[in-house]
Amino acid sequence: MKNFFQNRKMLAAFGTVAVLVALLGSTVMLRNNLSAPLLIQRLGNDIVSVGSRIVSVPVSWFTDGIDSVKDLQNAADENSHLKKRVAELAQVEARNAALEKENKQLKAAAGIKKTLTGYTTTTASVISRSSDSWSEVLTIDKGKSSGLKKDMAVMSGGGVIGRILEVDAATSKVELITTTDSSANRFAVQATTDTGKVLHGIISVQSNGTLTFTQASSSSKLKKGTKVYTSGLGGTSPKGLLIGTVAETTKDSFGLSDLIKIKPAGNLSDASVVTVVKRSVAG
Repeated sequence: MKNFFQNRKMLAAFGTVAVLVALLGSTVMLRNNLSAPLLIQRLGNDIVSVGSRIVSVPVSWFTDGIDSVKDLQNAADENSHLKKRVAELAQVEARNAALEKENKQLKAAAGIKKTLTGYTTTTASVISRSSDSWSEVLTIDKGKSSGLKKDMAVMSGGGVIGRILEVDAATSKVELITTTDSSANRFAVQATTDTGKVLHGIISVQSNGTLTFTQASSSSKLKKGTKVYTSGLGGTSPKGLLIGTVAETTKDSFGLSDLIKIKPAGNLSDASVVTVVKRSVAG
């Protein structure tokens, strides 16, 4: 009986193997003979394909959206960086221009210092200038502690631009020669004609801001381009400081004396560095 059951198990095993081999063989033969997949296989393939598309489309949109956001962020960051660089370059250019202009004025101040023999000078920087009194007053960063006193002449750009009006410990106010204040202390000046005659007068300002040399009395004429200097007769300013050059000569409103228009030699419009001239005892 025992041998019978063992034989049955072996027969069942052989039968199972034979069935599997037959199924595999028939499947292979069937697949080779078929021109198209089975209906069930086609349905399965179609379902998988459609499912893949349904899933891949939103995933692709989402991925593209993330990439677009990243590109926009990168573009915004790059744009911000470029704007910052442009602003920095503009600041550097402006600073270089200001330094170059100040350097020229410092060189001009050094040139003034060399030519003003017999005088002592102090270089100062302009620290404020109000827009509503642009042609009247400016403030410099030197005062009593630097030996400055009221009425000392102030130059910039090679010519006189004014004189000290008020002096504090560390700052001073400079009254410009273009001030229209009728009570301003005017410079006494002189100029030499072609014949060698010296004409004396004072610097005044017309209502339109024009700087003029008003002669005390003379029938001589000053030609265009003649240099006008301080005469030192006022007692407060040194002699020989350049005021400017003759631009035009006309008669005053009364027709009694010449009214000589002066082109200022000093930098009145944009002075940032000035030279204060201290008159020596022998000046």
